[in-house]
Amino acid sequence: LAIVAPTGVAAINAKGMTIHSLFQLPFGAFLPGVKNESNQRKFSGQKIKLIKSLDLLIIDEISMVRADLLDAIDEVLRKYKNPTKPFGGVQLLMIGDLHQLPPVVKPNEWSMLRQYYSTPYFFGSLALQKTDCITIQLKHIYRQSDSTFIDLLNKVRNNQMTPEVLDQINSRYIPDFRPKADDGYITLTSHNAAANKINQERLAALTTKVHEFKADVTGIFPPHTYPNEEKLQLKIGSQVVFIKNDLSPDKRYYNGKIGQIEEIKDKEILVKCPHETDLISVGMVEWQNLKFNLNEKSKEISEEAIGTFTHYPLKLAWAITIHKSQGLTFEKAIIDAKSAFAHGQVYVALSRCKSFEGIVLLSEIGKSSVRTDSVVKNYSAAAEKNEPDETHLEESKEAYQQQLIRELFIFNQFEQEARKVNQILMENERIFANSPIPPFRKFIQKMNDEVIVIANKFLTPLDNYFRQNALPKENEALLERVRKAAVYFSDKITNELSIMLQNIPLLTDNQSVKGRSEDGLQALERVLFIKNAAFEAAKNGFDVQRYIKVQANADIDFTNYKLKNAAKKKIGQVPKNTKHPKLYAQLLQWREQEAGANDVKDYEVLPVRSLDELVQTLPTNSKNLKKIKGIGDVKVRLYGEMLINIIQNYCVENGLKADAMQSLFDMKPPKSKKADTKQITFDLYKQGKTITEIATERSYTTATIQGHLAHFIALGKVEVTDLMKQKDVDNISDFFIKNNTTSSKEGKVHFGETYSYNELKMVLAFLQKGDV
Repeated sequence: LAIVAPTGVAAINAKGMTIHSLFQLPFGAFLPGVKNESNQRKFSGQKIKLIKSLDLLIIDEISMVRADLLDAIDEVLRKYKNPTKPFGGVQLLMIGDLHQLPPVVKPNEWSMLRQYYSTPYFFGSLALQKTDCITIQLKHIYRQSDSTFIDLLNKVRNNQMTPEVLDQINSRYIPDFRPKADDGYITLTSHNAAANKINQERLAALTTKVHEFKADVTGIFPPHTYPNEEKLQLKIGSQVVFIKNDLSPDKRYYNGKIGQIEEIKDKEILVKCPHETDLISVGMVEWQNLKFNLNEKSKEISEEAIGTFTHYPLKLAWAITIHKSQGLTFEKAIIDAKSAFAHGQVYVALSRCKSFEGIVLLSEIGKSSVRTDSVVKNYSAAAEKNEPDETHLEESKEAYQQQLIRELFIFNQFEQEARKVNQILMENERIFANSPIPPFRKFIQKMNDEVIVIANKFLTPLDNYFRQNALPKENEALLERVRKAAVYFSDKITNELSIMLQNIPLLTDNQSVKGRSEDGLQALERVLFIKNAAFEAAKNGFDVQRYIKVQANADIDFTNYKLKNAAKKKIGQVPKNTKHPKLYAQLLQWREQEAGANDVKDYEVLPVRSLDELVQTLPTNSKNLKKIKGIGDVKVRLYGEMLINIIQNYCVENGLKADAMQSLFDMKPPKSKKADTKQITFDLYKQGKTITEIATERSYTTATIQGHLAHFIALGKVEVTDLMKQKDVDNISDFFIKNNTTSSKEGKVHFGETYSYNELKMVLAFLQKGDV
């Protein structure tokens, strides 16, 4: 789970993050369905994994969250979770009081948003309206105990302002009220300027010495999220309010408790509260700015403190704004609400007090000042009318479990992705060296005949079981059917379909078409990977929490699975009617390795047409290599020795005669087979020589020797920890895995001079170990 709130202070108090920070949303209006490039912020691989792992999102202070902001959250969650479900299928728990402070919406923003929304409140969200949202009203009141006062507050809350109610409220109007210094009254005003003016005037009136205290801020803690002023000026005799609960076992103070400073020592402030004899010794306390991280092993979201704000939990409290009083509790309050401008302000001010007798009004409350938004009133009335009960809860549990089991046998998302891939391949068939359409259609046909059709037939008996009025997880006959079905479908996906999908060829030098096609096939592979994980879990019975967790973990694990298998090339990538398909596959793999090692595209190493001619002509010397289209002096210097070795070894291993090694150019074979330069380095390394000694002996740079040995690290013949420290290997590995990249260039940008390119390449070779 993750906790978010609309403002920095609310997020700090809730021990979470702001909505904008977690979801990387820009400030301003979000228009549904309108693509705005400025709104698109690139997520890191780690952030994507974190969002994919989310099961529950808790949003605090929901009354201040605008409808368009909730829809922006929906868009992000759909992108990285399930695109077919509101909020990507993540469960929302929204907490707040709509009768308190409303969302802030500027006139120019509302002029745009009103085309999409009937109200700026969160429940106007288009995504939320597609859900079966349940409202549970918490009715037990902790702040007040007087039933008469509680009844009065409810009438103000619900806009039931009869003349009798107004008369009762205004009975607390006391003109020219002047409290004593130690009475503990706090003034609640509607505007910041008025509150600051009162505090500064009262502070200046004290003749005692000014003490200035500065917060200790570490790490990342933006100023707009500070829970207190960075510089605090206090005097003995100052009236203060505690702005944090005492977390010690003594519980000496709470958020909203009023007191007066009796003494100020070096690092200690002594505060006396009304009706208490003991002084409270106040020291500095810590607030944390949290960041959510994903534990790669457990797949659980953990909190990390990325910054701290350490200060005294006190503020000047002769006056405070009604807005900032939200969440606080006062014994006595002077309310100046004549300039109240927002819906709910008067209610918030009145409800901060524990008792009706603790309220003093500086001006009478008029009926027009007590404003409850009619939209909120109607929403609350509907919630009251449709409040869920125990039966509703049980029915919802049953429906949810049924939905999860049905989804296990529904392949809508796969079919949507398959249509996209088919369109890409059809539009670009001629661009591929070997048409991927026949094997793709064969794969789709098998998927349809042996999985989708059978799964659709399985839905009918499922519905019969669902009519038996029992929770699915308690229906043994149903669970046994699900287990048997899971075994069948998992076997089909694992042993047949996944292999067919991975062997669909995409051989082309058109990077745009190749990228779109690879993305499409990978989307299909992801769907099957996650679906298979769900089937594997269902083999052991159906458990809701395990089922959800397995799917979320599989979505995260798929990225690591693809990285680990990135170097694998299949024979299916080779064009049809190729004379030497195994050699072609070797050249494809070599080309990919060279491209990855030098951070270039595959076709920049050698284009497909060059590979075709290499396999056809089998050149075994530099002169013949230069006659291949796309290979000149530069390519021969860079790759000639490696290409000749690959072709010569292939010919020797397959018993080809000398004349078979000659190209169509009728060139003589080389007089002698050149030794593999990497093998020479490896042989010297096995003799116990260091990289520096080998480089000196062979007149190469140490970087070249490291590059040679990286080849043997990938083959599993050299241990990377023999050449590098384990902590460095772990550090570099974490970067490549978390960021889902095999680019040493990206690694170099990240690590700077800490590691060389060749050190990064050796770790990449280690990650691909066994796949070469």
